[in-house]
Amino acid sequence: MSGFVEKPEPVEVPGLVHLHTGKVRDLYRDGDGRLVMVASDRMSAYDWVLPTEIPDKGRILTQLSLWWFERLTDLVPNHVLSTELPAGAPADWAGRTLVCRPLDMLPVECVARGYLTGSGLAEYEQTRTVCGLALPEGLTDGSELPSPIFTPATKAEVGEHDENVAYEEVARRVGAGTAAELRQTTLAVYDRAREIARGRGIVLADTKFEFGLADGALVLADEVLTPDSSRFWPADQWAPGRPQQSFDKQFVRDWLSSPASGWDRHGDTPPPALPEDVVAQTRSRYVEAYERLTLTRWQ
Repeated sequence: MSGFVEKPEPVEVPGLVHLHTGKVRDLYRDGDGRLVMVASDRMSAYDWVLPTEIPDKGRILTQLSLWWFERLTDLVPNHVLSTELPAGAPADWAGRTLVCRPLDMLPVECVARGYLTGSGLAEYEQTRTVCGLALPEGLTDGSELPSPIFTPATKAEVGEHDENVAYEEVARRVGAGTAAELRQTTLAVYDRAREIARGRGIVLADTKFEFGLADGALVLADEVLTPDSSRFWPADQWAPGRPQQSFDKQFVRDWLSSPASGWDRHGDTPPPALPEDVVAQTRSRYVEAYERLTLTRWQ
């Protein structure tokens, strides 16, 4: 069992039609057919949307995505049309709302990895491969790969696991030409972002992107290069052979899987509320990621 501990009721706004409530974002359609995407402060972990929110998280994700979109436009267009609040929207939506062009979304999570960890490490330890790609012997948790790799996954519904797949499966689902473009664009964006992050003292270990099509052209969608979609490690603390310090939600995962939480994540019971200190420390990691990357103080 997994999903929402308690699924929120969608906010009703005149002129907007609620389409979907995801783990973090709520999606609406306006009267002109544009999509309105609102990033909440919800936190998900282990396929559960937790009962405790992280203050400012949705705004941080939105503002950081916008910062990255500006630095990637020469590589791939993105879906953002406006950041103006729709008429009648609640004041709390300010800073967390994007008005976007609708896309034909591709059913693939496009993951780029420059370092070995997470599900990639688990597969490597069994087969010395990740998504069917052979890797050298002797790699450990946190090892830098000889070169970045494209390791796609299938998109899952809330409460389900994304599943790593081989490149050939992507080609089967979306066509050989689109699959090749997804791989090339994913790695190009990762390379750009990795260099920018490196200049800020951050290792971009891996990240995932979502793409859609508009008039047959590939468009970058959803969020991009945030602590929710990426693993950011402080470069001065990176040391292969152990789990790394991070700016993402690994802190929450670690607490949930510790005896302190009292939660059996392999059972059927929903996760508990997060303690105040875990909430505060998680928020501080999101803020630090934003400030170190953008060189701007969080407001």
